[in-house]
Amino acid sequence: MRKETPVDDWLNHVGIFSLLADDEISLIRKHFKLIDIPAGEILFREGDEGKELFIVKSGKVAITIGLSDGKQRELREFSKGDFFGEMSIFENAPRSATCVAKERSGLYSLHVNDFFEIMERSPETSIKIMYRMSNATTERFQHTSEFLSDLVRWGEKARKRAITDELTGVYNRHFLEHTLEDLFKSSKDKKTPFCLIMVDLDFFREINKQYGHETGDRVILAVVEVFKKNLKEKDIIARYGGDEFCVVMPQTGPKEAENTSWKICREVEGLDVLKGKGGSMEKITTSQGIASYPESARDLKTLRQKADQALYRSKEAGRNRVSV
Repeated sequence: MRKETPVDDWLNHVGIFSLLADDEISLIRKHFKLIDIPAGEILFREGDEGKELFIVKSGKVAITIGLSDGKQRELREFSKGDFFGEMSIFENAPRSATCVAKERSGLYSLHVNDFFEIMERSPETSIKIMYRMSNATTERFQHTSEFLSDLVRWGEKARKRAITDELTGVYNRHFLEHTLEDLFKSSKDKKTPFCLIMVDLDFFREINKQYGHETGDRVILAVVEVFKKNLKEKDIIARYGGDEFCVVMPQTGPKEAENTSWKICREVEGLDVLKGKGGSMEKITTSQGIASYPESARDLKTLRQKADQALYRSKEAGRNRVSV
């Protein structure tokens, strides 16, 4: 039998909530229940309706699936800090496996209705949770065999719906708007440099007008590949709009950011996506503006303003250039 008890402050230390501020933790804590599961008890069976997400506070539980010979195969053991059960909730699908307590276990339980209430009240909080959750889900199963492939389906779909741009696969504006402050604060706390780059594709509306939106999409995809090629792993690129991008470069000073931006600028100019298509434009170019912490500004609001101002200087100076 399940036994429910109040939730304590241990949620503060759970990995999937690591991006949350204290007030966001307080918001979600009241939606969780702490339940006690005796050793050997089945929490849910394969095929059951899935309405709860679980986080292990103590003990161990195992996830198993039924094989064609009638036996159960253990897929994974979950212990302190691990979560499970999310895919059935977000795909509104039956449980894909059976869960049994290997020893007496304490589990936090979050009902799907409560999670959707969190989404309505604080979309940015739910996005941060889903981001950390989808990363962990994908990493959890990336090296397993084919019969597990369906188990990561929600993780991939949720990542794309919540935090990435559908066309390019890079982060979207919604994600960056809700994480930029945390990224900037981290740099300030660690006393490391931080650069913000605003990017516009030059005359993109004219490209769509002359060549059509399908070619415009190919231009966007080609430009994104140039960014990916030249940015470091810790850098972040987000698509802000049709032809607008924002690049975050933690632990990077203004000179290095400028060198990278100029390299991107020249490589984009060399793309041949428009060549031979009969329009008046054969080159793709970008205008870029860079602001850096602590050189340009010491707070995020001013840093963003400075990056925008630098971007417009690039446009006013003739485009296809970088301004700092």
